[in-house]
Amino acid sequence: MSEIENGHGLQRRREAITGLGDALRLLIEQATATEAPTAELLRAAELIRRAAAPLGERVRGRFETAAADDLFGGVRLYNPVTGAGSAFAPPLEIHRDDDGAVGTCTLGRAFEGPPSFAHGGVSAMLLDQMLGYAAGAAGHPGMTVRLDTGYRRPVPLYTPLRLTARVAGIDGRRVTVTGTITTAAEPGDVLVEATGVFVALRAEQARRLFGPVTG
Repeated sequence: MSEIENGHGLQRRREAITGLGDALRLLIEQATATEAPTAELLRAAELIRRAAAPLGERVRGRFETAAADDLFGGVRLYNPVTGAGSAFAPPLEIHRDDDGAVGTCTLGRAFEGPPSFAHGGVSAMLLDQMLGYAAGAAGHPGMTVRLDTGYRRPVPLYTPLRLTARVAGIDGRRVTVTGTITTAAEPGDVLVEATGVFVALRAEQARRLFGPVTG
């Protein structure tokens, strides 16, 4: 019996993945902000290589999902936006509300574009996730086919952010969703806005794209 064939083992693994994700996010944040002496950088690099080596001894392939994930249950621990196990995720936390979805996150130095502000591509990534979540929560999941992003003001680092998304229209398999990024302190002052179009896959499209994927 594998270590995750029972509920207790699965929970322990998810907690371990989250713990590793927390450690990796701390490492990235410290690494992108550090002004440590060169000798310390070299020493840290060697320690990290040693720590990474055993993790690479057993890895999954492109079409294998993580053993601790639950695709149909919406558990994606390595999602690069919301995944607790992802070194790249802020992570963004999303909740449903009466008007769609609301998300919260704080971006650190690793997401910097212009000095002290987030990279524009990060804003687009966050909004793509928010809009897709809102479409799915409304019962119309689909894949992004268009994302139009308008940047009004730069998004500050180290500042709690509030993201919103709601379905604006449904036309057959096409769903239009709108969303915004603001600071939590000033939710009426829009920093970035976006409109996305999502299209539900036909059965044959889903088979072609995801047929090789195994759980």
